[in-house]
Amino acid sequence: MALCCNLRHVQASLKNGYPLCSKTTNIGCLRRTIKSSAYAPFDGLSKGYATSRYQHDTLTFHNHSVLRGPLLNHNLKLIQHQRNFSRTDVRDRSAAFRSDLKHCRKIVVKLGSAVITRDDECGVALGRLASIVEQVSELQLSGRQMLVVTSGAVAFGKQRLQHEVMLSQSMRETLIPSNEKVQSLLDPRACAAAGQSGLMSMYQSMFSQYGLATAQVLVTKADFHHDYTRSNLRATISELLKMNIIPIINANDVIAPPPEPDLDLHGVRSPGVISIKDNDSLAARLAVEVNSDLLILLSDVDGIYSGPPEEEGSRLLDIMYPGDVVGVRFGGKSRVGLGGMESKVKSAVWTLERGCSVVIANGMKKDDVVLNIVNGRKSGTFFTETKPAGVSPDLQATKAREGSRILQALNPDQRAEIINRLADLLLERKEVILTANKRDLNKARMSNMSTPMLARLSLNEHKLKSLSDGLKQIAASSHDTLGRILQKTLVAEDLILKKVTVPIGVLIVIFESRPDCLPQVASLAICSGNGLLLKGGKEATESNRLLHSLVEEALDMHGAKDAVQLINTREQIGDLLQLEGLIDLVIPRGSNEMVSRINRESKSIPVLGHSDGICHVYVDERADPDMAVRIVRDSKCDYPAACNAMETLLIHKNLRDTPLFDEMLDMLRAEKVKIHPGPRLACSLKFGPAEAKSLKVEYSGLECAVEVVDGINSAIDHIHKYGSAHTDVIVTQDEATAEHFLKSVDSACVFHNASSRFADGYRFGLGAEVGISTTRIHARGPVGVEGLLTTKWILEGSGDCVQDFSQVGPKKYIHQVLPLTSDSEGDEEAETSS
Repeated sequence: MALCCNLRHVQASLKNGYPLCSKTTNIGCLRRTIKSSAYAPFDGLSKGYATSRYQHDTLTFHNHSVLRGPLLNHNLKLIQHQRNFSRTDVRDRSAAFRSDLKHCRKIVVKLGSAVITRDDECGVALGRLASIVEQVSELQLSGRQMLVVTSGAVAFGKQRLQHEVMLSQSMRETLIPSNEKVQSLLDPRACAAAGQSGLMSMYQSMFSQYGLATAQVLVTKADFHHDYTRSNLRATISELLKMNIIPIINANDVIAPPPEPDLDLHGVRSPGVISIKDNDSLAARLAVEVNSDLLILLSDVDGIYSGPPEEEGSRLLDIMYPGDVVGVRFGGKSRVGLGGMESKVKSAVWTLERGCSVVIANGMKKDDVVLNIVNGRKSGTFFTETKPAGVSPDLQATKAREGSRILQALNPDQRAEIINRLADLLLERKEVILTANKRDLNKARMSNMSTPMLARLSLNEHKLKSLSDGLKQIAASSHDTLGRILQKTLVAEDLILKKVTVPIGVLIVIFESRPDCLPQVASLAICSGNGLLLKGGKEATESNRLLHSLVEEALDMHGAKDAVQLINTREQIGDLLQLEGLIDLVIPRGSNEMVSRINRESKSIPVLGHSDGICHVYVDERADPDMAVRIVRDSKCDYPAACNAMETLLIHKNLRDTPLFDEMLDMLRAEKVKIHPGPRLACSLKFGPAEAKSLKVEYSGLECAVEVVDGINSAIDHIHKYGSAHTDVIVTQDEATAEHFLKSVDSACVFHNASSRFADGYRFGLGAEVGISTTRIHARGPVGVEGLLTTKWILEGSGDCVQDFSQVGPKKYIHQVLPLTSDSEGDEEAETSS
């Protein structure tokens, strides 16, 4: 039988689990086989997880007594090391989504040369470094294991050596003008030698401010070429982490050779190997070596761009998949250091393929970049092997703006046709809609969702009929929405200025539960010609997806399908609020907590909405008893989860000991409303419920506060102190008192002898609403189509120039206000006036 000297034959036998007998194997072939199958993976982990595939076969090979003789003892040790290493190297897959990064426990942070080094490349940027140290310390103190791979030794040493060079110069040399001096080149290795100790002392001093210790770990390329040195490195770092010490790792630039291409142990260039050329590759190798969960590469750019960042048209890639690297064009290297963006991307992809998550981000900014990344916020470029189900929100916003322009180009009848079709679809597909909503409700009940939230989530035939009717109202009003002339002025002869209505642009509506909100808001956006992004809560996923498909079907009638987009990705709200330039207005609809958070976090995009719906009903001493009881019941009990439901009942003190007082409280108890008496009422009750903890509460359920006030002015003061400027009501037969209340209460909606539940776009005749705004700019109260419009000025001239209106010019300003008629009539009027 011929000897099995072919390497591929031996490897195939090992792979398939076939033992090799001594008769078919010679020592030379065997040594080559062991070298390629067992030792080669140690060079840069070039075989990744495939190494574990060989370990059983190799051991089987050994158990069949083929590996004999002293010449193979060293190789047997390597196989044993490989077996141990393969077992410790296996880890779960990398994070699929940014939100998964908050679960990462072992994190490697690589600080690039551009981040560490000052702009003059001489010294360390202390401000930036201190901020990053603070963030790393916070994560370490929260129970995570942090490792820092740092540059900066050369820059630190360069600063010291330049000082020494200057001191060693003669008086004659120091007097030479700087532009005539011959600049001496400092050797980087010498700079590294002079700077290592200073850099480490600085890290130690900074981390000690947070009660943390550090340890310096210097490595070289050769340390990753041998299994025993790598094993020692892992053991050292493991012990440091166990003692809550932060390892500060750096390549030993003092003895570092020039960068080499990526070669395996046989000297063959291989895409599966990454050699230590710079701190990017060092961080990548280290992250995999120590089984890190996350590698953060901090640079001087925001992340990976589709091309060089300075080129026009290059866009930041929020997410990158390994296959996308082919389509990316790289620019030059950073101003300092050995690595460039191409090095970072290669290191990131290599690390990702071995189960460690990677983010490349900008470490030069003042925001908490490390904390933001770990908390799942959108920062830099996130590398993942899992593609999201939908398009990224930034691309959706771009599509929505394009769809908005299509809507604007349609005539009013076409926009009305789209909305009417959607109204019909709500009734035609009601069975399918309710089935989808039932699935959402079943999941919500299993998650113990509160009763008020379940009420908001629920759809029924009555709600769908009301929705359809409201949409038809919107369609009927869409004929005079866009392009309506609000003001017309004859500026001068043959120079006419018009102020007309136009869409705001692209809106994003963020809502919880309430799936009926989706078709309402979509119709208002279509009517006003706005692009729309919709971000619903996960509790209404099935309902929202189905309703959005109906919106798309209606829009597709006139080729505007992309105008309304439903965000299906797991983007956090805070990340959506960073889409400045793509989104023009944020409209939140949901819980107080969510709306308040959006108001706080949206620093550059305007927010339209309200955070609380603390509505009051004040029953005056001259109120009609039957009317008062009916209005209080309707305001509280008709739909307790609504934002326009009564949360506090104010009663005039003279009604305290009257039948009306008892009748109102008996009615509330009969409706199973839990009563929270205010301080003044609680003092007068001998037996009764405990005093309300606060009078500034939106209960959103069958609960309300009840308080006694001295009169109209006390009621107004109470509303201004505890209310949310949403909707407030007075019940009285005294017209003067009512007029005083209506003028004095500073709320978006103020009613006389009417339920607070009338604060609604549909009931106002707006067809629907995108929400109720309590702000004082742009729109207030129920916001319908008018609240989604802005204006632009159109000036029509005949070759006019400003210099024509100078003191010696031939033209004079007229500034005559013209009647708001059609364009043709207006032109004739202008001619007559001139």
